[in-house]
Amino acid sequence: MIVYSRQSVDNDDIKAVVEALNSDFLTGGERVEAFEEALAKYLHVKYAVVLNSATSALHIAYRCIDLNENDEIITSPITFAATTNAALMCKAKPIFCDVKSDGNIDETKLEALITPKTKAIVPVDFGGNPVAIKAIKNICKSHNLALISDSSHALGSEVDGQKVGSFSTMSIFSFHAIKPITTCGEGGALVTNDEEIYKRAKRLRSHGIEKKALWNSQMDELGYNYRLSDIACAMGMSQLKKLDQFIQKRNEIAKFYDEAFEKNSFVFPIKPPLHVKSSRHLYPLLLDRSLWCAKEDIFKALHAKGIKVQVHYKPVYQYNYYTSLFGRQYLKNAEEFYRAELSIPCHQKMSLENAKFVANTLLEIVQNTKGCTR
Repeated sequence: MIVYSRQSVDNDDIKAVVEALNSDFLTGGERVEAFEEALAKYLHVKYAVVLNSATSALHIAYRCIDLNENDEIITSPITFAATTNAALMCKAKPIFCDVKSDGNIDETKLEALITPKTKAIVPVDFGGNPVAIKAIKNICKSHNLALISDSSHALGSEVDGQKVGSFSTMSIFSFHAIKPITTCGEGGALVTNDEEIYKRAKRLRSHGIEKKALWNSQMDELGYNYRLSDIACAMGMSQLKKLDQFIQKRNEIAKFYDEAFEKNSFVFPIKPPLHVKSSRHLYPLLLDRSLWCAKEDIFKALHAKGIKVQVHYKPVYQYNYYTSLFGRQYLKNAEEFYRAELSIPCHQKMSLENAKFVANTLLEIVQNTKGCTR
């Protein structure tokens, strides 16, 4: 089975984890700060706070702006539910902005959604392809809003040579097993250039408790146990050293796909603009409209051939929980993107022979699929 994405763990990673297991501290030790410093240096930001998941990082980010039941955030519906679930945990309301043809939030539609209740804009770098972050940053600045980038897919992505993560009030990254790098399966980070946010995020990560002197400590607000262990951070440090190599391999696979699908009329790649670099967490394709009704058949046929494709994402507002809270919603571009999108395998463990098999099999299946009536 060729999966759409997977982790890459080698002997260096295993050695780093074993060394951590044999050390005096399994959690709360020096490897946590070492990983944070290395991550901040890589992203060219002042501060990084690592946590046990990107969901935890999002929750902490929302707490750091005091998001509450009187507030709204504006975000994309084409995302994993954690982006908005974490806002619901703060009792805030997510307002969904429609997307563009690449699955990223449509920055031209943001200002019309801003109200006195809006506290932050939370764009999502879909598949590792960066959003129009400079335009969104200008909107946030003109309306005095926080900019919290859900860059869970985009560690290592760049805009005009500048790393994603350095543009926003806060940026969130994921170290889930199939993300650009992993920390023993789960993990996340919040990065920022704001010292006060950094200090508060560190407190909230560990129950809201801050050490003062010797055994004395203080707790001024409720926090959580969102810490990331030294074992996980040892893995993260080892993986971070190979991130650029991983991204290069993913882009080699993506380039092959781009060329393989260039002259067909059934599937259409999403190509990042020339001024950006994508981490290529995903390789999303858009099926021709005539194939939307047959998408389930195409999906099953690919799985039967040993190609594990996936769909990213069902618009968050379609979930029953969200319709029960906010009623039924409809955003035309998001709905059409969901009907068209198919993510095919693209990761550093693949060979070009694997990619050739995927591309040829997909094209054969779609060419032989009976489409919808136009």
